[in-house]
Amino acid sequence: MGCAGSSRSKEDGAVKKIRKPKPWKHPQPITKSQLTQLRDEFWDTAPHYGGRKEIWDALRAAAEADLTLAQAIVDSAGVIVQSADLTICYDERGAKYELPKYVLTEPTNLIRDS
Repeated sequence: MGCAGSSRSKEDGAVKKIRKPKPWKHPQPITKSQLTQLRDEFWDTAPHYGGRKEIWDALRAAAEADLTLAQAIVDSAGVIVQSADLTICYDERGAKYELPKYVLTEPTNLIRDS
């Protein structure tokens, strides 16, 4: 039995190191403001598809952070990372959380707002 600060043991599948998703292209070129709107709409509606709000909040914080901080956030929230790019995760109760790539990185065809 470990203390609250213990890390997960290797036998249950070592903690997966997260990484940025591979470069991707949106079907149509979009502006930074359109991307921001898409992201806001996703995060506003995501908790309605199931799972716990605090896990969604942790995933949002991780998606908006650099990789080192994102790793610390998902580890401390008890998020089980299925895909190293954070597109598929689970909580400790087994609820599935799917994140679209547009909340994790910018598309290669992003139009910079002028």
